[in-house]
Amino acid sequence: MTPIQHNLQQIRERISAAAARCGRDPAEITLLAVSKTKPASAVEEAAAAGQLAFGENYVQEGVDKIQALNNSALAWHFIGPLQSNKSRLVAENFAWCHTVDRLKIAARLNEQRPADLPPLNVLIQINISDEQSKSGIMLAALPDLAREIAQLPRLTLRGLMAIPAPEADYQHQLAVCRRMAAAFSELKKSYASVDTLSLGMSDDMDAAIEAGTTMVRIGTAIFGARDYGATN
Repeated sequence: MTPIQHNLQQIRERISAAAARCGRDPAEITLLAVSKTKPASAVEEAAAAGQLAFGENYVQEGVDKIQALNNSALAWHFIGPLQSNKSRLVAENFAWCHTVDRLKIAARLNEQRPADLPPLNVLIQINISDEQSKSGIMLAALPDLAREIAQLPRLTLRGLMAIPAPEADYQHQLAVCRRMAAAFSELKKSYASVDTLSLGMSDDMDAAIEAGTTMVRIGTAIFGARDYGATN
């Protein structure tokens, strides 16, 4: 067993244990392997262990891997901040975009999504901790943006994403995650396509699972320390 395969097994066991503690089915929780700064060979190694969903933070780096691997079994998620001048690359190459936080970006993704591909799955990013340095909208702005995105034919609104501020105390983590889960539950009432809450990373995954996340984003715990000198 390779280190990446071993790490994947440990993360899956941790997800199962966290789900069991709160009476959830671990099958409800998708593991998104964050492969930023890692080579395509690392993605191949994870895929060989049954991991098929991968997240990338840097557009060109992600596109390079998608094209190099050319594996239709893999689902590629863009999870980094998206600038307007990079939206076409996301629209043409990724299956998901987690970081939609304004109508301008959504409209560009809609216009640029190729007609021969399924609609792009999008999540609205919420700035749940109200951090000035973070992307995302305030919860109060969610109903309007969701309504506008839902009208774009080449996009499918699938739910919400958030990156809570680092918090060491479990109960504080849980309180923030529950705010996101409540917003997610409300959104599901209005849109049949909404089924995904992308919330939880290595340090707050257990709290996110207890709150009700459906997708956790794990990078270093799978692939090891990142080499930021290798980014594009």
